Amino acid sequence: MKVLVTGGAGFIGSHVVEELVNHQYEVVLIDNLVTGFLGNVLTNVKTYQLDINNPEIEFVFDRERPDYIIHLAAQVSVTASMKDPLLDLQTNIIGTVKLITLAKKYNVKNFVFASSAAVYGEPTYLPIDENHSLHALSFYSLSKCSAEKYIGLYGLNSCILRFSNVYGPRQNADGEAGVISIFINKLVQGGEVEVFGGCQTRDFVYVKDVARACRLAIEGQHNGVYNISSGIETSIKELLTYISDAIGDATIPVYKPIRVGEIERSVLDNSKVSQAFDWRAHYSLSEGLRETIHYYSTVSRPKLPMN
Repeated sequence: MKVLVTGGAGFIGSHVVEELVNHQYEVVLIDNLVTGFLGNVLTNVKTYQLDINNPEIEFVFDRERPDYIIHLAAQVSVTASMKDPLLDLQTNIIGTVKLITLAKKYNVKNFVFASSAAVYGEPTYLPIDENHSLHALSFYSLSKCSAEKYIGLYGLNSCILRFSNVYGPRQNADGEAGVISIFINKLVQGGEVEVFGGCQTRDFVYVKDVARACRLAIEGQHNGVYNISSGIETSIKELLTYISDAIGDATIPVYKPIRVGEIERSVLDNSKVSQAFDWRAHYSLSEGLRETIHYYSTVSRPKLPMN
């Protein structure tokens, strides 16, 4: 079976590609390489350097005839979305609509869409299950909510995966969602560590567990909406302690006020996906951190390309 992965040279996408290749899928990836890197891509994987809004995307569908699509390409920065909502609209909504239109035209068996815990907004109860109301607090979360609704109305066989805070090797430390990579880089390089608040909690899920969930979604041709998470609530202060202990660094962080509008607590209920996919997070936070720290300590990471 052939799988088309958008954003396949990026942080999550490159791990998804590896997971699929390791399970004997034929993989084709599309990436505009704005935040993705060719160095993340396995040498035997066919790669198209294209933006998902490029009209040549249909050429890829016509030539490759994928059985499945895993759509990971996105503008993922909340801050960038607030500064440039048009870019968010173009990439996360219009780009997705173009892909699902082509998926329907070329009889794709299942369309897997990477959504986000951000769609829930400030939770009214914990843990957050898939029936929780959606409340966009940024243009980014609004774009994910809107894309989900477009997918639902298109009548495709589709599986929407709402990721909690994904971390692991290859994550861009410059991205605001990458608090773990930011902390690790600062500690490894001996820089000052800033903590905004610290009591706020998040649900951290390792990227290899996320990649496995994407594979299982197409294997079972699952439909519906599923939280992909560890189901464990961890505070930012606790997280920094875990990382510092693992690295052996006793740097005292600089604490600053929590950012305005930041959600104080978040943890997702993953029982639905556990029952439907027989999926659970295999990696504990300590195991995932150990692999991630090893990566940032030993690998020379490429810089973001200049625009």
